[in-house]
Amino acid sequence: MTTGSSSTSRPAADGGAISTFKGQERALRANRLGTAGLLLSVLAATAPLMVVAGVMPTAFAVMGIVGQPLLFVILGCVLALFSVGYAEMSRHVHNAGAFYAYISRGLGGTAGAGAAVVALVAYSALQFGIYGIFGFEVSSLCATHLDLQVAWWIPALVAVAVVGALGWLKIDVNARVLGVLLLIEVALVVIFDVAAVGNPAKEGLSLHAFNPDTLTGAGVGTALCFCIAAFTGFEQAPVYAEETSRPHVLVPRVMFLAIGFVSVFFAISSWTLTIAAGPSAIVPAAQKQSAGLLFWLTESILGHAFSNVMQVLFVTGMFAALLSFHNVVARYAFAMGREGLLPAAFGRTTGTNGAPGTGSLLQSAVSAVIVIVFAVADDKPTGDPAAPVLHLFTWFGSVGALGVTLLMVGASASVIVFFARRGSARAQAWRLVTSAVAGLALLVIVGYTVKDFDVLVGTGPDSALAWLLPAIIGVALLLGLVQGLLMRSRNPQAHARIGLGNEAFQLEKVAESAS
Repeated sequence: MTTGSSSTSRPAADGGAISTFKGQERALRANRLGTAGLLLSVLAATAPLMVVAGVMPTAFAVMGIVGQPLLFVILGCVLALFSVGYAEMSRHVHNAGAFYAYISRGLGGTAGAGAAVVALVAYSALQFGIYGIFGFEVSSLCATHLDLQVAWWIPALVAVAVVGALGWLKIDVNARVLGVLLLIEVALVVIFDVAAVGNPAKEGLSLHAFNPDTLTGAGVGTALCFCIAAFTGFEQAPVYAEETSRPHVLVPRVMFLAIGFVSVFFAISSWTLTIAAGPSAIVPAAQKQSAGLLFWLTESILGHAFSNVMQVLFVTGMFAALLSFHNVVARYAFAMGREGLLPAAFGRTTGTNGAPGTGSLLQSAVSAVIVIVFAVADDKPTGDPAAPVLHLFTWFGSVGALGVTLLMVGASASVIVFFARRGSARAQAWRLVTSAVAGLALLVIVGYTVKDFDVLVGTGPDSALAWLLPAIIGVALLLGLVQGLLMRSRNPQAHARIGLGNEAFQLEKVAESAS
């Protein structure tokens, strides 16, 4: 690929051409992440310990599905199919906007604008939810081990400040922080897995959890919703494409490594939970212990001290996820600002680090406001002091999972249209088939998510929250589509740049040089 002014082809993936005009402010700093750094940044968002300690017990308890390990295998296959086309498209589109950039290139700028707002809202919601459970867990640890009463919102706000500060630093610094926390989390869970295999319950090393007969009943749909949320993070690899040296190689590689690791790791870990408690006892045990299931089982097998260490690392794992989601939201804001979907200030990097500082500030400010709002609600006599905290986690986590799944549906459709329009449908036929199959499967999951949202957020079927919360994603999509239509009528040139990222500014430079 050429980068000189004599050609109008796609600019070099390393972003070098962009740094030679309009300053470094319109491009993220390239060559900052290799395979290891990108993989660690992506996997940190999956928060392995948070999933094993929080998501899995909830799925066992609420849905009563013993076959959760099989669900992770099935979802791993679906997401691997999704990633075949998604990864191929990443070779052609390098943009910090990832999902919305891909959707723009396939379904058009207006659809891309809708996807951009959905992505910003969905990933922000996931981060807001984690702030709630993070503050609650830190508060509980202080009360249990330090005999110190700390309101949940104090550690939550401290986390907002620290994450915001790290958002201004180099992404490779963040990758090191995320990597250390992630490796410790994985090591602890692996130790538990090995110990559980060596000390199974009375039913022994049963493979009953992988029996398809366990996936029956009304709880399967909601269990799919819970489990697909556990995978959130793998799709973020293209967000960092502009900051890698070889995005067309590294991004697909990291996505498949992440999906493979997550599906195998979570399938094995959920299986070891069933053999540690016993397949016949896992559901009642989860209903009784709730999020304490993993620590209760760990204490019975490995002792009190190891369980305490795991609880502390549960908190650091959540912090790693907060930092990862913060990075993603800041980069979405950067990409949207660069293309006119947000004020231009968001589309410029700050300082010498080449980080999207304005987007980072926005994310920190909104996170602080959300925490403060729920802190005020926490002071009201609701009868359950922990309710606002738990609602912050479950409400926003479910909203975020719905939004990300919907984006994957849109991306699947976009892959098909993108390659069909390029005249390469025949050459890419098998990739288009996998995208279609994955898109249909994900659309079914979206349908179950909306249908059973009252179960996801713990409200009754008649509660207004059952439709108000998923409506957040619907409103975000509508606002984005309206913005895209207005931009197309008022500023067609800006509308045509949606999803192009650095390429749009490279072409501007070419035009300036030619004039």
